[in-house]
Amino acid sequence: MPFNGSGMGLIVVAVIIVMFLFSAIKILREYERGVIFFLGKYQSVKGPGFIILIPGIQKMVKVSLRTVTLDVPPQEVITKDNVSARVNAVVYFRVMSPDKAIIQVENFLYATSQLAQTTLRSVCGQAELDELLASREEINKKIQEILDKQTDPWGVKVSVVEVKAIDLPEEMKRAMAKQAEAEREKRAKIIHAEGEADASVKILKAAEMLSKNPVSLQLRYLQTLTEISAEKNSTTIFPLPLDLIKPFMKLADVLDKKKLDE
Repeated sequence: MPFNGSGMGLIVVAVIIVMFLFSAIKILREYERGVIFFLGKYQSVKGPGFIILIPGIQKMVKVSLRTVTLDVPPQEVITKDNVSARVNAVVYFRVMSPDKAIIQVENFLYATSQLAQTTLRSVCGQAELDELLASREEINKKIQEILDKQTDPWGVKVSVVEVKAIDLPEEMKRAMAKQAEAEREKRAKIIHAEGEADASVKILKAAEMLSKNPVSLQLRYLQTLTEISAEKNSTTIFPLPLDLIKPFMKLADVLDKKKLDE
């Protein structure tokens, strides 16, 4: 059955209504917000959920409120003590004010990325190499504070900044390895010297205790001889202290006197 003029008109109207509803109805997820412009002028922020727009009059720009992980590419840095290094980092931020993120800056993601690169170079360039390696938490905090202050007018909150890697030239790595080895040798010598000093003090105390009791000294001497005899030696030469033979010498003198008396 051929369509008449009124039937075609109804189809056209139906198609227009469907297209109107398709372009007018928007659904925003829980983490999304829509910045609404009415004839080019900012009107409001809507979402999440079901949104109806007037096609041709109202326009919506979606903004995600989820945390964004921004990888800052390696940056060439010259530290305060004139050492060249390559430093990269990661920045975590999120949009707090969708209207500011759209109105105040053209592309808040690109702007934050560029600002992170320049801030990373600036902060690392103001620190010495030892500080950059040992005080990474302070460097991270300083970069985060600067970025957060600069991005606040854009409605962006920088929550965390982490310096991931610091790459040094090969000659600097070799110099640091030699320095670390020298430090280890220094500590080993100090520990050895301290051990010798402690041992000397203990030996001195032991000698003082033994000197107060000659019998203890003789017992210790005999113990040492026993330890020496346990070794596999064919001949052992050792000095004989006078204290050990004095009793025998006195006995010999007594016997000599008796003989003379007789």
